[in-house]
Amino acid sequence: MNKKLAAALSGGAVLVLALSGCGDDSEEKVNNWAKKVCDQAQPQIQKRADAQQAIISTAADGKPADIQAADSKAFADIAAADKALAKAVRDAGVPPVENGEKLRTDAVNELEATAKEYLALKQKVDALDAKDQQKFADGLQEVADGLKKIERMDQDALAKLQAGELGQAMAKQPGCQRAKTSSPASGTSASPSKA
Repeated sequence: MNKKLAAALSGGAVLVLALSGCGDDSEEKVNNWAKKVCDQAQPQIQKRADAQQAIISTAADGKPADIQAADSKAFADIAAADKALAKAVRDAGVPPVENGEKLRTDAVNELEATAKEYLALKQKVDALDAKDQQKFADGLQEVADGLKKIERMDQDALAKLQAGELGQAMAKQPGCQRAKTSSPASGTSASPSKA
């Protein structure tokens, strides 16, 4: 029942990859900026990975009430992580690249917007009737559809930061490396580790 939601969330791994995929004085400035962001990003990347893993691991054989609780907590955690990532980008200052102010502003605004959307999804999940399996399944489908839309926003938010020298500098930072999940996804649900 939660497999569609889990499959949709596997695309959310792209956000983590966007952060993780992401010589001279200007290069040093770019690297310093990336370090500021990535040092603050690491716990948020891990929080997102753990939240996604919780949804995926509950998806295989979870009861509606368990799925509801896992999804609700996961969406709240991802929203908090996005807010913290937005703060990390904002606090790092203007990236020392062409159009740096616009890059920063766009990434911060989009991350804050996705945080609000995840909180709205949390409210939808909380409102589902876990006692009526059919209504719950129908409601989960609506949540999964909303999740796909948010993931596109998530990807757009960080795609710009991932591009060019900024992305290369971020990719070198340990804090922006891919998070480790606490347990592997079961073979019956989507894997979150798409590259």
